[in-house]
Amino acid sequence: MTVESDVKAVVERAVEVFGRLDCMFNNAGISGTLKPIEEVSVQEYEQLTAVNLKGVFLGMKYASPVMKMQRSGSIINTSSIGSLMAENAPHIYCAAKAAVNHLTRCVANELGGWKVRVNSLCPGAILTPIFLKDRGLSKEEAKEVILKVEEGLSQYQPIPRAGLPDDIARAALWLASDDSSFVTGINLVVDGGATCGEKWSFMMEQQENM
Repeated sequence: MTVESDVKAVVERAVEVFGRLDCMFNNAGISGTLKPIEEVSVQEYEQLTAVNLKGVFLGMKYASPVMKMQRSGSIINTSSIGSLMAENAPHIYCAAKAAVNHLTRCVANELGGWKVRVNSLCPGAILTPIFLKDRGLSKEEAKEVILKVEEGLSQYQPIPRAGLPDDIARAALWLASDDSSFVTGINLVVDGGATCGEKWSFMMEQQENM
């Protein structure tokens, strides 16, 4: 969602049909390719920031007046653990997601007085179509990648599996619901413990093999 008129139209349509806007989930994103900084083109930079940051900005820009008027609402922005760790993800992707985190906190600070909550979700390794599509893989190649991801995470990550879309959907549902009515300005990390570092048993195994 990078076209301003499209985002504006989506919000207006929701209000027209439902009479209000209770939740805005800014979830569009692309990952780009992992490469040295000198090989990142300006076109790639502009595309990544347009989708991953500008899209979030536009969603909040057009959701906020409606939610302020009704004095309620939840805005959820999809970030990434790439915003918290400088490894294993494209540079501009990580930078844009870090900007999403801070923009979320800034807007949460602004809108709290209208009882509008703004939070971000930081997924870890989630097996979604974007995870495979951006890499241009065939179905067979994609299966191999999934197996390698699962195998790698089982050794490294405290919860030994890749995340699933449902893991993120449940977290988003909680942030959208009244169950989180006193929660705003946070970056909810849903990553199986990946940002905790290498799991204890893996480090112990490495030590024993030294």
